[in-house]
Amino acid sequence: MSVDGNYPDFFGPQVPRSGDEGQMATFALASAAYRDSPVEEIKKADNEWHQSSVTPPRSWATIFRPNLGEAFSQAVIGRMLGAGRKPVIQSFGAEPQVVVEHCLAANNIRHERDKKLTAIMLLCGVLFLPGLLVWLLVFQLRSTMAKQDNKRVSGMATVLLLAVGALAVLFLIKMPFGGVGAWYARGAVVAPVVGWFLAKRICEATAKDLRARWDGLLSGGGVAAKIPEAVPTHPDQTAAEQLRQSLARLSAEQQSNSTFYAGPKGILGMGTRWGAWILAEELTPADPQQAIHEFRSWTLARAIHDELKMLPRQSLKTGGFPEPTVRDWVVTPIPAGAGGVSRPEGPDVEAYQVRPKAMENICNHQQFDSGDRHYLGVQWALWGGQLIITMMTTVTVLKETLRIEVTGHALGPVNGLFLSKPSAPSKTVAKTVRFWETRTVSLPLVTPDEVVRLAARAAIGWYPPLLNWLGGSLGLPEPFGLRHAWADQPWGNRFMSDDVLRAATPILRRVHHATLNVLKDHRVNTDNFSSRSSALSGAVQDPTPRKVDTYDA
Repeated sequence: MSVDGNYPDFFGPQVPRSGDEGQMATFALASAAYRDSPVEEIKKADNEWHQSSVTPPRSWATIFRPNLGEAFSQAVIGRMLGAGRKPVIQSFGAEPQVVVEHCLAANNIRHERDKKLTAIMLLCGVLFLPGLLVWLLVFQLRSTMAKQDNKRVSGMATVLLLAVGALAVLFLIKMPFGGVGAWYARGAVVAPVVGWFLAKRICEATAKDLRARWDGLLSGGGVAAKIPEAVPTHPDQTAAEQLRQSLARLSAEQQSNSTFYAGPKGILGMGTRWGAWILAEELTPADPQQAIHEFRSWTLARAIHDELKMLPRQSLKTGGFPEPTVRDWVVTPIPAGAGGVSRPEGPDVEAYQVRPKAMENICNHQQFDSGDRHYLGVQWALWGGQLIITMMTTVTVLKETLRIEVTGHALGPVNGLFLSKPSAPSKTVAKTVRFWETRTVSLPLVTPDEVVRLAARAAIGWYPPLLNWLGGSLGLPEPFGLRHAWADQPWGNRFMSDDVLRAATPILRRVHHATLNVLKDHRVNTDNFSSRSSALSGAVQDPTPRKVDTYDA
């Protein structure tokens, strides 16, 4: 069965397995959907090449600002599943569908909370609108004053709230008028406060649930993303069917065999190019009396492919390479500052996959001038998806000169921001008697200002564009891919760096071994190739990572 007749059908949400350490990067990214920290923290995870943007709230509407989990979930869902969305970059070592499903699940939890908060707002707020507006104005003024750099002004924020509270009590005791209006005025003062206490209990219960899921994902507990709306149970459920198709389309694009080279950024999703080794010699016949037996670039690429598939096999049973992913890639060049990409289209492409015959034609013919290029890649996703090692090989033949180029690409771990677990709010204060000593005091999980913020957002949460216009939103870095957008360099971790560097030597030797075998079988003189291969084999034993794609000519 297929979706829209083109994309494979991945029915229903994917449930992560308990204790699945191979999904560390996936779970780390998914945990962002449940976080309650300030949205500005996402800027700490930006890297050299990919910068996210945070649109601040209106100066007079900071009460509607989102937190990190709310902004991240909304941005990822809109970017990955939105109608007419731009193509996304593959997330090697991670499962983007799982991350999106957790964003949907987090939104569902918040929507259930917002329904309850909206009911409270209607009963305790809208029915007593004058009192609600006054209390909201007080909290907005308090929030604005508390954020001022002037300590005297920020210190007056709490004093303002206490003063208004005292005036409210005085107003209830010394009511200046009587009758029905007096009782309504009392209700306008008291009802929003009662509603706040009820809303606080709801917000605390939801916060505990979200934090438990956040902690569970990073602890390897296999937290499932519950999104029943993605599984249609009736033919008339068009919204559920569209969501299911969007998730299936996302998974199909994740399996695409086309990717993009963006100059100094390297190959998007695979990381920057840190090393390159070139074997280029003239093709001459081994026997002057016999011509070279004709072969094409694809012939050599197939032989290298078969040789690389044998990497996990070795004579010494002392560990070695895990099973790699060996596949052919179509690499499309784009400018380093491009704001988006366009995937190949036409009769040679089906479900984001370039057909093998078209791949062969690219390998044999598109070796010079503009156009897509063919690369043969061998890739490992290690450290739970935190380290992506990719070695790319390309074969070209120009005027009797055969050139075999092997390049190394590395994508480092997800930024540490996504690996931090939730911690209970607390602060350190001086002891009352022994003032020279300090103690840690636990703070409420949900502050009074947070309750007001959530209740205010719930009132207009039914229309996200208005909410984003008032409170601001998160802009994702483009071209967007969940994995590479917030990846660090692997060189800060000694063991990760060792894994990257160690892979280069055996890969290069296997590529050269396959090349020499093919050349011998086609009556090519391999003396110069063997000499050059030996020289490269010696040089690659002490590789040094560098920025190969940054040309300082």
